[in-house]
Amino acid sequence: MAEAKLERLKKQLKVLGLRRIQEIFEEEADKAIKTKLGYIGYFSKLVEEETLAKTDRSINRRIQTAKFPWQKTIEEFDFSFQPSVDEEKMLKLADSSFIDKKENILLLGPPGVGKTHLALALAIKACMARYRVLFQSADEVVGYLYASLVDQTTGKKLDTLSRLDLLVINELGYLPMDPKKANLFFQLVSKRYEVGSIILTSNQAFDQWGKIFGDEVIVAAIIDRLVHHSHIFHINGKSYRVKDKLERNHDKKPC
Repeated sequence: MAEAKLERLKKQLKVLGLRRIQEIFEEEADKAIKTKLGYIGYFSKLVEEETLAKTDRSINRRIQTAKFPWQKTIEEFDFSFQPSVDEEKMLKLADSSFIDKKENILLLGPPGVGKTHLALALAIKACMARYRVLFQSADEVVGYLYASLVDQTTGKKLDTLSRLDLLVINELGYLPMDPKKANLFFQLVSKRYEVGSIILTSNQAFDQWGKIFGDEVIVAAIIDRLVHHSHIFHINGKSYRVKDKLERNHDKKPC
């Protein structure tokens, strides 16, 4: 009789989606009996464990949905190697409060200085704070919008992108844009202006963006909206990739 009730309880917990409670309720019941925890203490423990499990699942789901190419943390970033990055300011931004303020973060500098690392790290922190995040290269996000011209869904796709709490646009500047793509990029920035945050990385300084978009009027309008509420980092240090290669080569040298 007791066994049947136990099996029925397990099935009910499964139906309700209380997976963590289903896993631990028997073990926790034994502990509660030994420690004389009482019904409320026992129930409280089960609810706490289920809440923590659901929070972890929610964060993992947000990280997967964000489409990160890989994961980096702010703790892994070597600020001593890259002194041009204001460590105190960057760590403060890692609390994700800039998202609530609808502020942007612009990371500018040559290849290999850690722009993408910082963008990923801040975006992962945002996922952990349960914000809606998407990571795309500039080419990917413009390509996504460009394809919408065929089926006339540009407005719908811009609306979808505008509903994100944080949009990361990586590697702006490696590929130039034709007038249609430049216009779509402007529409995206304009749609998110004072609505949602953008983290943008670029290997080109602002005065070189005319080469990317091919239209100084559009360039001025894009920059104006991006920088109005923003934190700008000009990173001018050495390349991490070169550093890592030199260290590997050094390790291979015979003693």
